[in-house]
Amino acid sequence: MKKFAVMLFPDFSLQEITCLTSALTVWFGEKIDFIASENKEYLSEEGLRVLPTITTEDARITDYSCVILPGTIHPLPALFDEKLIGFLKSGVNTEVIFAAISSSPLLLSKAGILKGKKFTSGFFMQMADTFSFIEKGNFIHKGVVEDGNVITGIGMFFREFAESVLRRFDYDIGKNFMRYKPEEYTEEELTFYWSEDEYREFLDELKEYPV
Repeated sequence: MKKFAVMLFPDFSLQEITCLTSALTVWFGEKIDFIASENKEYLSEEGLRVLPTITTEDARITDYSCVILPGTIHPLPALFDEKLIGFLKSGVNTEVIFAAISSSPLLLSKAGILKGKKFTSGFFMQMADTFSFIEKGNFIHKGVVEDGNVITGIGMFFREFAESVLRRFDYDIGKNFMRYKPEEYTEEELTFYWSEDEYREFLDELKEYPV
């Protein structure tokens, strides 16, 4: 049974992971746990307030098939969060898939997850000169890089990153994952109807509201 988690930390980017998380939940009915080092409100880059569903103290990393790390424009609070890094460290030498985009491979590097693995990232290269735990020689200048149980991506390639993660878990996402061109569709194809059962469900739900 697959189980997914998203790590939360200050100024995390929802935009970089929502192609992935929406496909997992809406398309494939998966439940996602949102894990943070503290049970408090976290503000995303976009200004959305998010609460974790579980803390690192109560979660066990090996319970998850995949741990997703969004990027952040301010990575230092997460990088020096001992509880968060400790939680990630507990995933070293496990079969957990780590999917990290933008600046968050920095966190995997500090936790030892990227030791000996090829990776990419959207962090500024001076960080690789600043932090000795970053294996600069393994940095690959590509949009998405997969090496063993780690999938890393640059933020602008959020769609390709999502596609790589979904394909790793054998989800049927077709040949053109979220690449559809509106001008290529007919009026009929862009007109949507529920099935009869779905419409009845909607009407039943509607009864709860004053119409």
